[in-house]
Amino acid sequence: MRDVAIIGIGMTRFGELWESSIRDLCVEAALACFNDAGIDRLDSITIGSMSSGLFTGQEHLASLVPDYLGRRNVPAVRVESACASGGQAVRTAFLEVASGMSDVVLAIGIEKMTDVSGGEATYALATAADQDYEAFHGVTFPGLYAMMARAHMERFGTTRDQLAQVAVKNHENGSHNPHAQFPFTVTRKQVINSVMIADPLTLLDCSPITDGAAAVLVAPAEMARELQRGPLTVITGIGHATDTISIAHRADLLHLDAIELASSRALGMAGKTIEDIDFAEVHDCFTIAEILVLESMGVVPAGQGGPATLDGLTALDGDFPVNPSGGLKSKGHPVGATGVAQICEAVTQLRGAAGDRQIPNARIALTQNMGGSGGSSVVHIVEAR
Repeated sequence: MRDVAIIGIGMTRFGELWESSIRDLCVEAALACFNDAGIDRLDSITIGSMSSGLFTGQEHLASLVPDYLGRRNVPAVRVESACASGGQAVRTAFLEVASGMSDVVLAIGIEKMTDVSGGEATYALATAADQDYEAFHGVTFPGLYAMMARAHMERFGTTRDQLAQVAVKNHENGSHNPHAQFPFTVTRKQVINSVMIADPLTLLDCSPITDGAAAVLVAPAEMARELQRGPLTVITGIGHATDTISIAHRADLLHLDAIELASSRALGMAGKTIEDIDFAEVHDCFTIAEILVLESMGVVPAGQGGPATLDGLTALDGDFPVNPSGGLKSKGHPVGATGVAQICEAVTQLRGAAGDRQIPNARIALTQNMGGSGGSSVVHIVEAR
């Protein structure tokens, strides 16, 4: 396989973007990406979107996106893996370039979630859960993650302060991100005392409903070197895995097998260990999710994610910074765009261009994107060369 580099990144602002349609957001992110790369060549497009039909009534993004981008006749495909759809779009683009099928591929992640009511959005998101054994009985994703959180508290003694610190840390990071939906700081007291959603998770333990798009342009590393537009960023490892869609069918409610396998495969492909990673963007759809991911990836032992977070391990100045972008919690979570936005943050950090949230001397990044309650996951290792 050929070495694959990221030659351009682009994002919209994340938030309630009433003035923009799904096509507007795709075009805005793509044009920003082309401008960043300094080229306008395009051989193929991959689009990650979880549920554009349910959120906007618009399917067939594989025709819509190249049409409104002014690239009719360019091959395009939409990929879906629930909230991991964006990561899968990048993975698909990587494989197309690595195989030699194409030289320049655009990966776009998109979701326009606020054009429907809260109930309709809840229904659309619940399609990523097991319809017969979970959704049919009224269990929502906040409910599923709340059960995980309660089980973690009972088994390991995890506290509300430890869960709340995930939100505090990520909002602090997001307050320095101009793309973030909620760029403000919060306190642990505010998190704990916010509106209860599913005990023990409150409103500020949960990622928001968001509109937004993100894009990356990938090409052979040799082409990237010829462009000479800043530090070379190369995707050196990718891991992908799945698990049961229902949490009741898993051997251990508190261990995410898909995350363990995906991260192990990505690190193995890159020839790295978790100790080599300078920072990570992980899927903090709920505060407990970030803790479970850290434990499942082997950053800390089982049960130690809460104490490690409270002790500052995952802060910007900690030994293993997590979610310098603000994560899904502060930056926002337009589900199909999240995995691509994680790659954008990784590249921004590796270029040394993250401003007040910059991690010093960052050279190796990990991004972890997850579908549903851990039923699928894709992990990328991105390195500066």
